Amino acid sequence: MDLQWHQWCGIVGAFLVVLAYFLLQVTRFSGAGLPYLLLNLFGAIGLAVSLYGAFSMPVLIMQLAWIAISLFGIVRTLGARGRMRSGLSSR
Repeated sequence: MDLQWHQWCGIVGAFLVVLAYFLLQVTRFSGAGLPYLLLNLFGAIGLAVSLYGAFSMPVLIMQLAWIAISLFGIVRTLGARGRMRSGLSSR
């Protein structure tokens, strides 16, 4: 079995998304935690890149939504951390 680079991206991406979900289910991750969000982000990017070899519009739409939601969560999480730090330093 000779896989191309974009297929490897898809395999790794799928693994990352499934790993994130598994770790969430066994309560190792929080759904709003940065590790969970980053695994989902990089997993979705890998799956989107894999479409280079076999394009599918529905899958692309889903992965773009997954990426956007992950980025939203990352920005929200980092913003909350920044507000917490600035609140602590102003005391």
